[in-house]
Amino acid sequence: MPAPFQIGDAEIAPGTRQTVELPVSVLSDHTPVTLSAHVIHGRKPGPAMFVSAAIHGDEVIGAEIVRRLLRAAPVARLSGTLVTVPIVNSFGFLNQSRYLPDRRDLNRCFPGSAEGSLAGRLADLFLTEVVRRCDVGIDLHSAAVGRTNLPQIRLTPGNARLRRLGDAFAAPVSLLSKVRDGSLRGAAEEAGVDVLLYEAGEGLRFDEFAARAGVAGILRVMHALNMIGPRGVPRMRAQPVFCERSGWVRAPSGGLLRTLKASGDYVEEGAVLGVVSDPFGDVDHEVTAQSDGVVIGRTNLPVVNEGDALFHIAQPAREVAPEAAERELAHLLDAPALFDEDEII
Repeated sequence: MPAPFQIGDAEIAPGTRQTVELPVSVLSDHTPVTLSAHVIHGRKPGPAMFVSAAIHGDEVIGAEIVRRLLRAAPVARLSGTLVTVPIVNSFGFLNQSRYLPDRRDLNRCFPGSAEGSLAGRLADLFLTEVVRRCDVGIDLHSAAVGRTNLPQIRLTPGNARLRRLGDAFAAPVSLLSKVRDGSLRGAAEEAGVDVLLYEAGEGLRFDEFAARAGVAGILRVMHALNMIGPRGVPRMRAQPVFCERSGWVRAPSGGLLRTLKASGDYVEEGAVLGVVSDPFGDVDHEVTAQSDGVVIGRTNLPVVNEGDALFHIAQPAREVAPEAAERELAHLLDAPALFDEDEII
């Protein structure tokens, strides 16, 4: 039988589960703020995995995925340890905001510092008490408010283990994505902890497809890690579409947008994705795809300004000859990191 799992001042005995409150700060009105983690420590040895959500406080779909995961039957027969944090950024969550009270983006503040800003202290606490106690993690995100993402997994280029786990997760799309400076993924990988990043749905909204795909994918990853058996784990419906690159199509003019393509649609170069019209209907500007690919995200807002990002299109990977594989990987590692949806407006 494994030893008790230590987190904060708590010890979770094998075969038990417990919610642990990790002190973060005290608000100006003397209200204490904690980082709440629910730990399930199995009777049998196995990997330790964390699942986190709401690093951005308005990305609430992840909290619903964690809630469903904790009540999934296979989790009761766990080998190893599952550490779940449904709300990392409780400040933003309560204020329905992506940011912390100091206007910092928590996912640009890792690894943080125990003596730094509020964001730095929260990042340091989460990294120290949760991430570094685990072998692997899954971080749950959504698009920004007013945008929606097709369920997708973001993978670090060149990481074969994450590629295998991404295939096991089996979201509709897996996309290579360079690690951002100051991100949880970057700090975790420096600590030797591989992290899958799940993107799905819209900020401040629940999406049933995104929630179900998230829970099913996490269970499939846990099964691939031998943390749970096959019973109760949803079967993979189809192989994910593996994509190497992606880009945003922007509004050619300001006006009212009529979208003609939905997330998940495959489009060919030159296809009309939508039409931007002036309020009088005198002038129409077609929004066209710049390449073949899958629509993995789009705006939900009909009112757009010239240059606004409207459709996110990912290009499926092509077959690469062995002698060209090394050059392709070098190109991907040097490619610019993907911007979050609120950063590309």
